[in-house]
Amino acid sequence: MELQRIGVVGAGQMGNGIAHVCALAGYEVTLVDLSRDQLERAIETIEGNLARQASRGRISEAERGAAVARIKTGTDYGVLSGAGLVIEAVTEDERVKRQVYEQLCPRLTPGSFIATNTSSISVTRLAAATDRPERFIGLHFMNPVPVMTLVELIRGIATSDETYEMAQALVKRIGKVAANSEDFPAFIVNRILLPMINEAVYTLYEGVGTVEAIDTAMKLGANHPMGPLQLADFIGLDTCLSIMQVLYEGLADSKYRPCPLLVKYVEAGWLGRKTERGFYDYRGETPVPTR
Repeated sequence: MELQRIGVVGAGQMGNGIAHVCALAGYEVTLVDLSRDQLERAIETIEGNLARQASRGRISEAERGAAVARIKTGTDYGVLSGAGLVIEAVTEDERVKRQVYEQLCPRLTPGSFIATNTSSISVTRLAAATDRPERFIGLHFMNPVPVMTLVELIRGIATSDETYEMAQALVKRIGKVAANSEDFPAFIVNRILLPMINEAVYTLYEGVGTVEAIDTAMKLGANHPMGPLQLADFIGLDTCLSIMQVLYEGLADSKYRPCPLLVKYVEAGWLGRKTERGFYDYRGETPVPTR
């Protein structure tokens, strides 16, 4: 049966982006978050991003208005009862995700699918925390969702062919490209990207270069569009740390040990752009390196 309604749990940066692209593709979307303020901020962000797309001619004004009208919000999981698919996009913390599934599953029909946007945690293990592991899959969107084309598709050990085909069809309809990944810690993109970022933090920690020097070197020397420390701030240093911890614990290899300086920044609450301080200070007109 073709999906009509999609639920998204978590109205943060990833959740609002997922809601945006699904609504634009014609799905009825219900965005759920425990915080009404977060939902209001998410809708403002979605409306602003859609307006930007329309002003640049990437979508029509009619498409913009229709997409906004397709998004509903709520603070109770009960509003997701009619969704054919619910995409969980809460914080990268397994305990929090399990709590979501515990509340969510009893409110869904037996035929509904669940997807997780986890960037590193075992899909098989998350699926086992639900009442429908065969109808559970990993759909790892890249940030920012409206801009980035890739979605990693991760099957858990119990994921059925029907669930996988549903996910493939969804990715195609929203105009993204799927890359299939086995269910190993951090999958493909973050298995490669986060150790590079962690190594950049070690390079800073050991005094090999300053924040500015490291980012300039990688932008001009490796032709990266953004330096690794600037990218870490964009991702969120707490997310970077949690992915490195998953890699370190899941693969038992010392090369994945999180840099102590990354841990220190997270302990200080300097998480990057979202807290206005990380490897750069964003409180002024222009970002200033903090080291």
